[in-house]
Amino acid sequence: MTDHLPERVSLWTLATAFLKLGTIAFGGPAAHIALMEEEFVRRRQWLTQQEFLDRLGAANLIPGPSSTEMAIYIGYTKRGWPGLIVAGCCFIIPAAILVCAIAAAYVRYGSMPRVGGVLYALKPVVIAVVLQAFWKLARSAVKTVWLGALGIAAAALSFFQADSLLVLAGAGLLAGLPVLLGKFKSKSATTAALIWLNTSLPLRPRVLLTTTALTTTAAASGLAAMPFSLWRLFLTFLKIGSVLFGSGYVLLAFLRSDFVLRLHWLTEKQLLDSVAVGQVTPGPVFTTATFIGYLVGGIPGAAVATLAIFLPGFLLVAVSGPLIPRIRRSPLAGAILDGVIVASLALMGVVTWQLGRAALIDPLTIAIAVVSAVLLFRWQVNAAWLILAAGIVGVIHGS
Repeated sequence: MTDHLPERVSLWTLATAFLKLGTIAFGGPAAHIALMEEEFVRRRQWLTQQEFLDRLGAANLIPGPSSTEMAIYIGYTKRGWPGLIVAGCCFIIPAAILVCAIAAAYVRYGSMPRVGGVLYALKPVVIAVVLQAFWKLARSAVKTVWLGALGIAAAALSFFQADSLLVLAGAGLLAGLPVLLGKFKSKSATTAALIWLNTSLPLRPRVLLTTTALTTTAAASGLAAMPFSLWRLFLTFLKIGSVLFGSGYVLLAFLRSDFVLRLHWLTEKQLLDSVAVGQVTPGPVFTTATFIGYLVGGIPGAAVATLAIFLPGFLLVAVSGPLIPRIRRSPLAGAILDGVIVASLALMGVVTWQLGRAALIDPLTIAIAVVSAVLLFRWQVNAAWLILAAGIVGVIHGS
């Protein structure tokens, strides 16, 4: 299957679509991807289901924030290089501005704003939105029994915290086996691949740093902080954006290693507050960098940190974007991509399960999730309205 010729859209239309998403996209990468599927596959029909899935698979194979890279892929598909820049920037900018405002209040008052009531009601809606997108994407992605089996295996490995990149790579290689067997009529390829999968997917403990474990600060250790410079800030976040795969826990580990232990620019409390801001605001979780940049360098620091951590994603999408249609035209490469896609959806499903356990904690949150799911599945209500309604319920509940 080849990509259809994309309908040309204006840069203004592209910008407004992603500004809206960047403003309402609470809940992390899985929720962001679900909202993009609703907006660009079902409502605007800018992409087919298969094209969306192809770009989801590619986004999961490169380092950086997968949902932001999905935005960049979609922009590139519709308008090339200008669209790539506009879509990515407009998805990031609303969150970056909000995080800057929170950082300014944090610096002035020394505490985080209270948003618990709003998040309490938003999380169940996010679960329903992700479930709807997962169901629709999985129906398109699982084309064969073999792909279904690979998806189940990938979900099981992810549930037990296997390395996500190895899960994706293993699923891709195994999905390509039927094509290889058809070409070479050799059973040895299956055996070799199964042996490789068995030996190459070690279970890795989750990187989780609790407040109890995070007790060392620069002041307590007596170590002097390295001199601050925007250039050093830029290089540090550029490195993180270039090599980071994984969840917010992995991001926390990278940030602690650089900003607390090596540079001594942050205390442990400031680091945890920074990560919390990235998780409770809409848009990319990587706007944690914006908060840290503001704390250490004001508005210039926030701008430099934001640019540095997202820049690798833009460059990687620019390089890989033109290759996706070619990959799909190759039977072997297309089969490998199908395997990566079902593994990506498996990871998304496991994340949704974990989020659901944390979000559905009492009768009210369960009721919000059920009502949202019914409205989404039965009447295809726009998720933006559900998010707005949940926010109102959260404010009332928290008051």
